[in-house]
Amino acid sequence: MTQGAGQGPEVRTPTVRDFRVPAYVHEAGPYGHSADPGEASGPAEDPEGYPEGYTPTQRDLPVINRGDTLQVVIDPETTAAEPSSARPSPLFVVGDVHGYLDELLAALHEKGLVDAAGNWSAGTARLWFLGDFTDRGPDGIGVIDLVMRLSAEAAAAGGYCKALMGNHELLLLGAKRFGDTPVNSGAGTATFQAAWLLNGGQKTDMDRLQDHHLQWMARLDAMEEVDGHLLVHSDTTAYRDYGDSIEAVNDTVRETITRNDPDEVWDLFRKFTRRFSFRDEGGADAVRSLLETYGGTRIVHGHSPIPYLLGEVGSEDGEDGTGPSVDGPYTYADGLAVAMDGGVTMAGKLLVQELPLPT
Repeated sequence: MTQGAGQGPEVRTPTVRDFRVPAYVHEAGPYGHSADPGEASGPAEDPEGYPEGYTPTQRDLPVINRGDTLQVVIDPETTAAEPSSARPSPLFVVGDVHGYLDELLAALHEKGLVDAAGNWSAGTARLWFLGDFTDRGPDGIGVIDLVMRLSAEAAAAGGYCKALMGNHELLLLGAKRFGDTPVNSGAGTATFQAAWLLNGGQKTDMDRLQDHHLQWMARLDAMEEVDGHLLVHSDTTAYRDYGDSIEAVNDTVRETITRNDPDEVWDLFRKFTRRFSFRDEGGADAVRSLLETYGGTRIVHGHSPIPYLLGEVGSEDGEDGTGPSVDGPYTYADGLAVAMDGGVTMAGKLLVQELPLPT
């Protein structure tokens, strides 16, 4: 707007600003454990470099060898004017983050999705997170804040940033809502609070968890199909227990969370925690059954770290600097499944990948 004669200074509409909390620089260690705290940098009052209350989880997980985002309103006239052969905007997916905010920002910046300050810089690109934002790493709430902010910034630029529900979102919701309320686990009595702590829950995340975080997590979709890719968090066929279409599954999951029944939410969490349905004999058929039900030509998932799918882990102490070898997504099950959890919590790699994969 041009300032007229005799008018006061132009009033500027505030823009979305970077409100993420300070991150803590660290090196990732073996799965469920961080690197030597003496090598990390953090607040001055914490000589070990971690935020107060950060409790690295144990390094005793076994090797398994066998066994709401904003919507963009598109002008119909603009759409009609575009050539029918117009190439869609780039599509990216992000694997499990688990509180590793610095690694996430670095990976997004490397792909040109954010600038050096962590602001959206990808224009009309499309970005999907596959779930599991918190637990194990030091700044899960910072990760959620970043994803929420990027959702607004991407929409303003004509793109989008969206996210799926992971089992750790269900776990954090349950720990906050139900605490130590006993639930029927199918193998005795359990509680969300105990399960959350056992699976790397961080006191700092719980202390900073606010209502708008809970509302955002509770509204996340469980699955979506984009450009022929069926996006899910978990490599399990349990999604079929909640509906025979993507819309039905998403509605059923949200309704289950809304009813606020601890046993129902626990059962949902338990089913979303299942893994390896696509890995061994019959895995390709399991993928095909989901694709036939929900659409798409390939499943893209997180949840199961690629080193686990391959029967590999990094060094136990993380001191040799090798860690598991993860260069990118892992394609398997007759080429029908793509794993995106690079095992950042076991010194692997936080993966951000453009789809479709290069041939």
